[in-house]
Amino acid sequence: MNTDITVIILTKNEETNIERCVLSAKKVAEKIFVVDSGSNDKTVEIAKKLGCDVVNHEFVSYAHQYIWALDNLQITTTWIFRLDADEIVTDKLAEEIKKECSIHSTDDINGFIVSFKIRFLGKVLKRAALYPFLNLVIWKRGKGNYSERFMGEHVVLTEGKTITLKNYCEHDDTKSLDVWVKKHNWYSTREVVDYYARNGKNETKQNIYQNAKKTQKMRDGFYYRLPLFFRARLYFWYRYILKLGFIDGIPGKIYCWLQAYWYRFLVDAKIYECEHTSIKYKDPGDLK
Repeated sequence: MNTDITVIILTKNEETNIERCVLSAKKVAEKIFVVDSGSNDKTVEIAKKLGCDVVNHEFVSYAHQYIWALDNLQITTTWIFRLDADEIVTDKLAEEIKKECSIHSTDDINGFIVSFKIRFLGKVLKRAALYPFLNLVIWKRGKGNYSERFMGEHVVLTEGKTITLKNYCEHDDTKSLDVWVKKHNWYSTREVVDYYARNGKNETKQNIYQNAKKTQKMRDGFYYRLPLFFRARLYFWYRYILKLGFIDGIPGKIYCWLQAYWYRFLVDAKIYECEHTSIKYKDPGDLK
């Protein structure tokens, strides 16, 4: 069946996740591109074995990687679907995607927003991960591109409207907490670089979908105006108490704690470091 959808997956050492991701993507994809940034495990081997077109490109940021992919890959389908290596397209979502892509192939609906359920430490988080987490990940070729940010990148439509699909995609990274901590230390540096790069800039005029616009305003217009370190504590209480993250038990508590008191607190610590010492963070490049 010709589904008229190309799936793009970015990878770097994703051998524990990539097979599951690709097999789920095959439910909707006419073609799957894996853009790898120098994996030294079996990621590329597995992807090729599963029939993916694998290309290598040096990593600058997620946004730049997607921008490069959109400019250089031989994409001929009407629709493009960005899928992370630790995400799984559920059966119900696959059927809905195929149906909606067919219905809206020639009208002004140029993007689909998908809900994500996050599985953490073996448990689907109903509250701690602020479900539904919404992201515009499917759009018509030539009708969207990525905003150039070090962190918090999102698809910007050049024209047209979006609709939100009813079914969800599952985010389930099978790698260890040790990897999670290492990655989020890397994220925190990118966040600090992005924080200073954004200073004084206004992105709200871009044609971004409503949920991304709301998140952007909350982060840039509210969160970062709160005092250093206090905002990390407030973020924890917001997610764990106000949004009922405690309902998700121990995994929920760990998730909220790490997001606030590891990641968000570390971002603030690095901002403090930049403002009180001679340290100035630069783009860290790819995750080592």
